[in-house]
Amino acid sequence: MPTRIPSAFSPPGTSGASPLPPGSPTEPTVRAGWLRVVDQVGDFWIVGVLAIMVAIFGILAPALFTRGAWLSISNYSVEYLILAVGQMFVILTGGIDLSDGAILGLSGMVSGAVMQSMLAAHDGNVFTTIVGFVVALVVGAAVGFANGFLITRLKLPPFIVTLGSLTAIGAAPSLINGGTEISNLPPQISTLGTIAIGGWIYVTFLTAVVVAVGFGLLLHRTRFGLRTYAIGSSGLSARRAGINVDRHLVWVYTLSGLLAGLAGMMVMANFNVANPLSGQNDELDAIAAVVIGGASLFGGRGHMLGTFVGTMIISLLVTGLVLVNVNGSWTEVATGIIIVAAVAMDQVRVRLAER
Repeated sequence: MPTRIPSAFSPPGTSGASPLPPGSPTEPTVRAGWLRVVDQVGDFWIVGVLAIMVAIFGILAPALFTRGAWLSISNYSVEYLILAVGQMFVILTGGIDLSDGAILGLSGMVSGAVMQSMLAAHDGNVFTTIVGFVVALVVGAAVGFANGFLITRLKLPPFIVTLGSLTAIGAAPSLINGGTEISNLPPQISTLGTIAIGGWIYVTFLTAVVVAVGFGLLLHRTRFGLRTYAIGSSGLSARRAGINVDRHLVWVYTLSGLLAGLAGMMVMANFNVANPLSGQNDELDAIAAVVIGGASLFGGRGHMLGTFVGTMIISLLVTGLVLVNVNGSWTEVATGIIIVAAVAMDQVRVRLAER
């Protein structure tokens, strides 16, 4: 997490505010104290929101604490968590990737078509599954690289480039296999999506958690992560510090595409089919998870734990509302309210930093 830097214009021993004469109003002091409280809880309030939601849904629907409900929540969160990890890196640089849902669908369909062709030539085996994984990752990384290249070389806004990719790539899966789903897949694919360790943790969810932890360490414990934060905080300062900003951005968007390809394989494993409609609008949930988790849309601030919690909040909303027999459309309403609250919290912290 970025270090909070005190005001450079404050003399030693002061908070940066001008001393008030005796009898003057204390409202600025009270307001500053409230802002400090918000700043101190800013990194952890979302964990409290998740705990409160668990308590409320647990009271309204005790079935929430059953194994079936947990498996449903964790299974639903797999693709969104993997997408959100890649989206996290992009948003930290001050960019956005609207194409990762489309990349998920494209990589899954291309991978499924390749595996289907291999199965037609010989019986399915582990090698066919491995090839399918590699194809999905390569397709995702290639599209992500193309996004990064266009953004950095042509100096185009990330929003426009990834929106164009979303539009172009979103139609591509429907051109594969005549627009129908691919169900002739290696048996290892379905096995991957149904194995639950101890009956409580799907292998696909465990994979998503490992991805989040691994890339969280990359983000918070390596030079690559430090440079990601630096670029989001100030691209100009990062360039002056000797960071090759363009090259780093290409890597970040390639990483986002790579993880979208992996998410495509996880979706295929969960449903045992490659569906051309997979991934549609998933980028919105991934962005929501990152923002709810405390990342700033202006770049330079956020942490992987928050992204994980944000993903679980969305998954809990979906399952919890089903358990209490509430129309699923309220999920979007509740998610929108939480997003607005998260952005408002971020703005309050920006104001505090300016003070």
